[in-house]
Amino acid sequence: MRPRFHLAIPVDDLAAARRFYGELLGCAEGRSSSHWVDFDFEGHQLVAHLAPRAAQAHNPVDGDDVPVPHFGLVLGWEAWEALAAKLTAAGTQFVIAPRIRFAGQVGEQAVMFLHDPAGNALEFKAFKDIGQLFAR
Repeated sequence: MRPRFHLAIPVDDLAAARRFYGELLGCAEGRSSSHWVDFDFEGHQLVAHLAPRAAQAHNPVDGDDVPVPHFGLVLGWEAWEALAAKLTAAGTQFVIAPRIRFAGQVGEQAVMFLHDPAGNALEFKAFKDIGQLFAR
């Protein structure tokens, strides 16, 4: 078995987290209580805990103001395109709208950033050549 990551994030509304992660992103719900909910984030355990919102910083990357911290998934190209279309159709307010980063360079990738209802930043990206995931 490949290792799975476990990430616990703060949220201020479990019902909003369920709508965003469960309904919009399609993550199956696992165990839960009145203070937290487990989600299957493409085979990884994402746990939304009721907690105060953390402060965010930003760093410049290829002309974008990237929110830190953030988390997300590296998807296949077609899955990324489908998610970008779904989120756009749902009226998602993007932090960084779907675009190609490092165009024509090593590590060229499709990226998009958005916040969940609690303000946690997510990045979804894809590479036409997954072999460039860690390219320098």
